[in-house]
Amino acid sequence: MPYQHLFFDLDHTIWDFEMNSKETLWDLHQKFHLAEKGIDNFDTFYDHYSVHNHRLWDRYTKGFIKQEELRWKRIYLSLLDFKIADETLSRAMSVDYLDILPNKTNLFPYTIEILDYLKAKGYQMHLITNGFESVQFKKIENSKIANYFIEVITSEASNSLKPHKEIFEYALDKAKATIDESIMIGDNEAADIQGAINIGMDSVFVNHINAVPTVPATYTITHLKELENIL
Repeated sequence: MPYQHLFFDLDHTIWDFEMNSKETLWDLHQKFHLAEKGIDNFDTFYDHYSVHNHRLWDRYTKGFIKQEELRWKRIYLSLLDFKIADETLSRAMSVDYLDILPNKTNLFPYTIEILDYLKAKGYQMHLITNGFESVQFKKIENSKIANYFIEVITSEASNSLKPHKEIFEYALDKAKATIDESIMIGDNEAADIQGAINIGMDSVFVNHINAVPTVPATYTITHLKELENIL
């Protein structure tokens, strides 16, 4: 068995961030009566939020903005698209978003089955995530997947972000693993796959959406069950 340590990404790889986020935003749409404020089409609001969230996360991972700005400004800019310039409302929604989101438990199909399979084969599994530490641990606990992972490495604990080498070095040290016996499994080419390349680690690109690959991963799969063909 060439690998002993499997480093998984969490969001968009095994925890279905899009579905969980959409459910959370629907809860906020109802709680804050956004339809009465002129946002009667929730799907349109969610589409706007997704664009702003993606752009701001990209800026955050590149070090251009701080965590707090990301948290509230993605809501603020989404509301602003509907001519609602309300920072107080944005900040209140941001707090509730992070309270509600980790209670959502949608996982990608076959997540539990593949984790059971890998655990039974004796792999040591860990998580490396750029997500907010307190939120990520709640997601893991509430989704009942905590028992599968030995180490959970966050950007806050490591003081680094994927794809920088430092977070991977920190992860290897915590897991007491070497590069040669480790593999990174994630959906984000810029963070997970490029990060693995930066440190010389093998990788699996979990291509749930059948995107055209732009970064050369060691392996590419479109469904988690395909990990059985690799590991």
